Amino acid sequence: MLENLMQYVEEQWRISPDLQFKILYSLIAVLALIILRFIALRLIFKAFEDAKDRYLWKNGVKNAYYVLVIFILLNIWVDKIDSIGTFLGLVSAGLAIALQVPIVNIAAWMFIAIRKPFVVGDRIEIDGVAGDVIDIRFFQFTINEIGNWVESDQSTGRIIHIPNGEVFRVHQANYNQGFSHVWNEMSVLVTFESDWRKAKNILEAIVNSQVEELSFNAKRRLLEASKKFMIFYSNLTPIVYTSVKDSGVNLTIRYLTLPKKRRATEHAIWEEILDQFKQHDDIDFAYPTQRIYLNPQEGKPGTQVDPPRKS
Repeated sequence: MLENLMQYVEEQWRISPDLQFKILYSLIAVLALIILRFIALRLIFKAFEDAKDRYLWKNGVKNAYYVLVIFILLNIWVDKIDSIGTFLGLVSAGLAIALQVPIVNIAAWMFIAIRKPFVVGDRIEIDGVAGDVIDIRFFQFTINEIGNWVESDQSTGRIIHIPNGEVFRVHQANYNQGFSHVWNEMSVLVTFESDWRKAKNILEAIVNSQVEELSFNAKRRLLEASKKFMIFYSNLTPIVYTSVKDSGVNLTIRYLTLPKKRRATEHAIWEEILDQFKQHDDIDFAYPTQRIYLNPQEGKPGTQVDPPRKS
């Protein structure tokens, strides 16, 4: 029956049996791929609830479908592609291109799981986005955003999903890994007329009382980190540096703190500074102002300029 049908087609439309077989195989292949694509999409919608994961896999399946259609039809119609090894290699290459994003994300997930550039609970910054890692999945990790329009590293309330493949593309900063503490600095500006040495002593006493325990813990953590990373600090105790700004003497407090307690320690230190400075009449905060400086009356004896003599 099949031979009669083929002979009829050949006589009516002048299509050779070889060409008829190629058309038949092409229709069967396309139909089979359409069915496989439909099944794959149904499985994806059942397996993934996240819209982004669904989109990536749906896009990958669609691209894979087109790539397979092209290569299978080429294998049917072009006689030169008759090697199964060549065909499978082309199919594999097509799949790799079509599913590039999901494959990269899975590879990055394996890298995160093995190398551990960060783990759940770490505070990280990646490509300018900072937050606490709250979930790591096959295709993406999720952070609870900090900063942005909120000052001092506190949560914005936004949850950000980042594809795992970003760890291969951009740099990441980890606030916790290696050395669990971070250095924080606070600038206190006092007027030139203030007793800046007394102010500096007050600041040193305040910061030592607030962060002494943290510095002790930091030494233990630094010793652990030095076994893994080339990290070395000669001084872990709080310090107050002195410099001069346009408006006065700048006293910079530098101390160690836990990343998630940076704002809390600043809050406690600033409240104590305000209370302490209020008790001293010879210490005053500086801010941008304008004033008239009378050198003959206010300048040091060695720097005073003689007033012009009357003729």
